Amino acid sequence: MTAIGRFISLEGGEGAGKSTQARLLADALAMRGIETLVTREPGGSEGAEAIRALLMQGEVARWSPHSEALLFAAARADHVEKTIRPALGAGRWVICDRFLDSSRAYQGVAGGIDDAAVLALHAFGSRGLLPDRTLVLELSPELGRRRAAVRDGAAADRFAARGDTFHADVAAAFRRFAKQEPERFRLVGATAGIDDVADAVFAAVADLLP
Repeated sequence: MTAIGRFISLEGGEGAGKSTQARLLADALAMRGIETLVTREPGGSEGAEAIRALLMQGEVARWSPHSEALLFAAARADHVEKTIRPALGAGRWVICDRFLDSSRAYQGVAGGIDDAAVLALHAFGSRGLLPDRTLVLELSPELGRRRAAVRDGAAADRFAARGDTFHADVAAAFRRFAKQEPERFRLVGATAGIDDVADAVFAAVADLLP
């Protein structure tokens, strides 16, 4: 009998530690005999990685929120079809650094696009796939900006380079989504040490373990 694959997404603002926590969660699951796939958005498949280069590089104003939403939806559709669904079908746990809710927060709430429009694009492109659990790593936009600056140096991408109001809107959006969908979302404080955050992340998915 094939094991049940689970789909976990990690969300949050810039510098929240999503990539680090995705890897640590994969390690913790592997110690329990669970095969995992760690992936990211935008990206995670050949086509989606090509679109990632268009989205992440250049001036902040290179793309409008509507253009960004369409590009993200296209990248996500390829990622879901080529990477995520096959892994889930094989019984693997998929851990994704950002997914649909980043589009809802960045292009939707902060970018001024109606949430229903973002969801409609997702319903068409990715057939409405949602994670089994979405973990929002929370920290203040100010601390996130400092962490991202240390991480990126002078090479900040188009999203990290945006202003404080934009990032505050993103943080508020994630909190609102969590309130609207408490069964799927868990809020995880990300200001503690890496190991303490990793323990909290694992606890937030423990009820999904076989």
